[in-house]
Amino acid sequence: MSAAIPFNGKVLDPSNILLGEGPTYDPATDTAYWFDILGAELHELSLSTDKKTVHSLPAMSSVFARIDGDQQLVVSEHGLYIRDFRSGALALATPIEQDRPDMRSNDGRVHPCGALWFGTMKKGQEGRKGAGTIYHVAQGKVTELFPKISIPNGICFSPDGSVGYFVDTMENRYFRVMLDPATGLPLGEPQIFVDEAGQQGGIDGSVCDAEGSIWNAHWGVGEVHRYSPNGERTAIYKLPANMTTCPAFIGKQADRLLVTSASEGLDEAGLKADPEAGYTYELGITVRGVFDSAYRL
Repeated sequence: MSAAIPFNGKVLDPSNILLGEGPTYDPATDTAYWFDILGAELHELSLSTDKKTVHSLPAMSSVFARIDGDQQLVVSEHGLYIRDFRSGALALATPIEQDRPDMRSNDGRVHPCGALWFGTMKKGQEGRKGAGTIYHVAQGKVTELFPKISIPNGICFSPDGSVGYFVDTMENRYFRVMLDPATGLPLGEPQIFVDEAGQQGGIDGSVCDAEGSIWNAHWGVGEVHRYSPNGERTAIYKLPANMTTCPAFIGKQADRLLVTSASEGLDEAGLKADPEAGYTYELGITVRGVFDSAYRL
């Protein structure tokens, strides 16, 4: 593999948000969404007008999905909210881990069948190891998939829904598991897809393109890595912010790549060294993306 490819993209939002995560795109409205998890905010950017709107949320939230023209899904520390598209009003639909105020949601994505995968993790550093769980939610039915996850990330699916991916960033071993395309439920045990244990850069959020390649944000090194379906790393793209968190396909042809980042934990000196921490970027390359699926109520 050749050397890392220098950044040739652009800044979509020059905000030093604490923990940018959960980006997605609604092709019906040409709008990109992402969260500041720690700031309890939903960020909305119209790509056709460049209008940016920030919505305050009642809880830390991390996963967003379209349901239909009237409703959207917001996954939070309380569980699954239904959001009214026009008013922004939220209604808690599926409570999850409400007896655990020390926990919050993290990475997640909707499977092509309309079911949701998402993970939970400890809010603080203490006691984080093995405290989280990756769940499957289908029309309100909650199924525990993978317990004892410290930092759930990298959740995405092959375009036909037959393969699922996830990682515990603390362990840095990326897994793949065969799925029932009709339900998004596992058919067997997870197998290692990419093993980067002990290597620099944490495997963070991912998306899977139309060719089955994985685009993964690497925390702490300011990079997006692309992996072939067999786990071979085929490209590395550099970004200006060190703590890159998650990519999303955007644009009406799903041919552009948005990448979020974080400024979590940086003091004045840290921000001086990493001045674009928390910015949201477009990578500046053409991709063959796939739109995220809608969540089925």
